[in-house]
Amino acid sequence: MKKYLVVIEETGSGYTAYSPDLPGCVVSGWTRSEVEKKLGHALAFQLQSLRQCGEVLPEPHSYPSYIELP
Repeated sequence: MKKYLVVIEETGSGYTAYSPDLPGCVVSGWTRSEVEKKLGHALAFQLQSLRQCGEVLPEPHSYPSYIELP
């Protein structure tokens, strides 16, 4: 099982989410919970499509970090 980093951003009208490790897979929704579920389905679909096309699945390579500023 692989773990992919996801980024969830609050917008003026809800939330968006994406994974830097799987470009082009972006979802939006009204709540954080909604975008987490949608992105989980979208990422699974994208990985399944890559497998079916015989492509190599991208390895997770992103990680979280925070920089504290005064």
